[in-house]
Amino acid sequence: MTKSSPSPFGSYDYVVVGAGSAGCVLANRLSADPHNRVLLIEAGGSDRYHWVNIPIGYLFCMGNPRTDWMMKTEPEAGLNGRSLNYPRGKVLGGCSSINGMIYMRGQAADYDGWRQAGNAGWGWDDVLPYFLKSEDYHGGKAAMHGSGGEWRVERQRLSWPILDAFRDAAVELGIPYTDDFNTGTNEGSGYFEVNQRNGVRWNTSKAFLRGIARRKNLRVVLGAETERLTFDGRRVTGLVFRHDDRLHHVRAGQTILAAGAINSPKILELSGVGRPHLLSGIGVDVHHALPGVGENLQDHLQIRTVFKVSNAATLNQRYHNLVSRASMGLEYVLKRSGPLSMAPSQLGIFARSDPRLATPDLEYHVQPLSTDRLGEPLHRFPAVTVSVCNLRPESRGSVHMGSSAAREAAKIRPNYLSTAGDRSVAVASLRHVRSLMKAQAVARYAPEEMLPGTQYDSDEDLIRKAGDIGTTIFHPVGTCKMGSDSMAVVDDRLRVHGLDGLRVVDASIMPTIVSGNTNSPVVMIAEKAAEMILQDCR
Repeated sequence: MTKSSPSPFGSYDYVVVGAGSAGCVLANRLSADPHNRVLLIEAGGSDRYHWVNIPIGYLFCMGNPRTDWMMKTEPEAGLNGRSLNYPRGKVLGGCSSINGMIYMRGQAADYDGWRQAGNAGWGWDDVLPYFLKSEDYHGGKAAMHGSGGEWRVERQRLSWPILDAFRDAAVELGIPYTDDFNTGTNEGSGYFEVNQRNGVRWNTSKAFLRGIARRKNLRVVLGAETERLTFDGRRVTGLVFRHDDRLHHVRAGQTILAAGAINSPKILELSGVGRPHLLSGIGVDVHHALPGVGENLQDHLQIRTVFKVSNAATLNQRYHNLVSRASMGLEYVLKRSGPLSMAPSQLGIFARSDPRLATPDLEYHVQPLSTDRLGEPLHRFPAVTVSVCNLRPESRGSVHMGSSAAREAAKIRPNYLSTAGDRSVAVASLRHVRSLMKAQAVARYAPEEMLPGTQYDSDEDLIRKAGDIGTTIFHPVGTCKMGSDSMAVVDDRLRVHGLDGLRVVDASIMPTIVSGNTNSPVVMIAEKAAEMILQDCR
């Protein structure tokens, strides 16, 4: 079947593209009114897979073609020519099915900055009610937390004395203890709270879709890859998608792209919406010039340091001991606790790279384990990984198609460490890690630096080593940014500039990246967007 003759797939009030963190929320909220006909299409498959459910299973989901789209960046000059694996969820729930499960909102100043840039209704006080709406917080309802919503937040179910020591070490550096990173200021040292229910991963598919599976006005189609949008002049009338090797055309009153920061701009470009010279270069006719599509890519680059330790139990030894490994499995089966219930990172520290800063710009992820590289076997000696990332990078990259082939992956160019400011923060963060490791609280563990290595001490050495060991922390945003300037793709109601009947609702609309993990902010964006869509379509 050719592009010119897709078979009709019916007509819906709302067609949502992508059943990830945003799409699942949208499908739930838009179909709550039985008069609304909603179609949710997802290019990936089912999330009913044991490694999705078991928290430690992220190790077996990233890099697994069953659950990961297996994307890669282009070679990065700032990473000394390296290309990074770029995991993106390939199942219902999207990245919430393979991510670190960390519940994090970011800082109040992030959202106030969005509002001050002209995006009405996106300040901290504006968005907080949408965080609370879907939250089901383990501590119950409070001023800063919601109860009874779909998005479960729990404490982690494990204990590592060496992590307690690192928490104390941060206090020695003037970083206070905190039990809650989500009050609008995340400064402090404490254990991350996670999206789990009783020690099992709680993704957006479980939270927002499974409970509404019997709604007659909601249809979910898996394995459906969007090829292009369809138009009547400036109005988007629906889209063409491929399913079971056949092309189908669905008509929509409103089309909503929730395919994420990589695939939402991809779909726009394949549809002739974007930078004219780029579209012409890949053989796509220009339907609507919008130069910001695919630009403004931002991501958190984590610099992953490793320290060998003594006098401590870490996951390295427990994993390589068969008896201990069996006991970990038994503990999880019986109690849903222990190492198999671990999020990828357990202890968080939010700090300033410069004391003159108003809010923290560094986020630590501390783990009682180590490898030479992510995805490789654990070391056989006790060690910890202390990753630190710049929360507010200046570097801006892009996501663009290299051809008009819908099944071809977009070219991802994060442009890491491309500014003097980002390189300066990278050096400061490595020195900050070394200060942490000299604290009295961790002295009994005799930490010995393996990565990057104490022989690298000059600013030039540390910048080069940051490029060698830096890797993504999987937070791409910004490629369809919200705003009113010439590079904005959507307005503050997430409508695509210059087109009718089309919105983008996912991490790509963030004008600037939030100061923390991005998954729950995307849930919030979808909550707010659903309300706006329903208001505008009455």
